[in-house]
Amino acid sequence: MHTEIKQIIIASDHAAVELKEFVKTILTEKGIQVEDVGPFSDQSVDYPAFGAKVAQAVSTGMYSYGILMCGTGQGMSMVANKYRHVRAALCNDLFSAIMSRRHNNSNILVMGGRIVGKGLATEIVNAWVHTPYEGGRHQTRIGQFDDLGACS
Repeated sequence: MHTEIKQIIIASDHAAVELKEFVKTILTEKGIQVEDVGPFSDQSVDYPAFGAKVAQAVSTGMYSYGILMCGTGQGMSMVANKYRHVRAALCNDLFSAIMSRRHNNSNILVMGGRIVGKGLATEIVNAWVHTPYEGGRHQTRIGQFDDLGACS
């Protein structure tokens, strides 16, 4: 069940602005349209507001996919997974990125800007964008995710 990713909404916090800018370059070079909802400097910000922008857009179907980054990725993944129909996966390694798409049909990739360097980020983004969801037995579990209570 491969769905080609054509557009992504992206955000970070101040700790990951540099990585966000780098990831945007990777995506645009692949012909993927990127909507950056901030922040646009390394001035301190509260990450929940930026995570919520991306998660809300994915939750409502405005965007099918998003990418979030903060210092470790933990905070952004916690924020994003509060939203219905969001399956945000913290992937600070290649295997997690592949499996989050293959088995969990993750729709938001989360990375830690203080953990993942540019080389690894390139590999993670490429794997996440190009790994298809297997569906089948995994679809029942995805349906169970959607049945769990969450904000919309």
